[in-house]
Amino acid sequence: MRALLQRVSEASVRVNGKLIGQCGPGLLILICAMQGDTEAAADQLAAKIAKLRIFTDAAGKMNRSILDVDGSALVISQFTLAADTSRGNRPGFSSAAAPDDGRHLYEHFAARIAAQGIATQTGQFGADMKVSLTNDGPVTIWIDT
Repeated sequence: MRALLQRVSEASVRVNGKLIGQCGPGLLILICAMQGDTEAAADQLAAKIAKLRIFTDAAGKMNRSILDVDGSALVISQFTLAADTSRGNRPGFSSAAAPDDGRHLYEHFAARIAAQGIATQTGQFGADMKVSLTNDGPVTIWIDT
């Protein structure tokens, strides 16, 4: 699986003008299931993200996790994280999981983030979403299992 984490003061997602999810302060997690990914990979990634120390402590050092700061998460499916730009000018997405597998792993991942004790909301798989955020730091971290 591939994830792009953005530490945010706030984030929200709209579909057809309707607010369907929001968080903040915490993490906006853009997630993409890749071919061959499993529930075990999603479980491992969720556990890692929950413990990742990317929030500042009293000394201003990144030494606290989303759990430590009682942060929330907005999980958004984003198959374009699978983009292959190595040939030509049009990205290819053949390494992304098939839509049914992608949906299942996205939903499983979001459930595993919530199971870590993190207040979690989601976007809508496969929808044209409008995501807004205020990046805090900015802190943006790429994780690829």
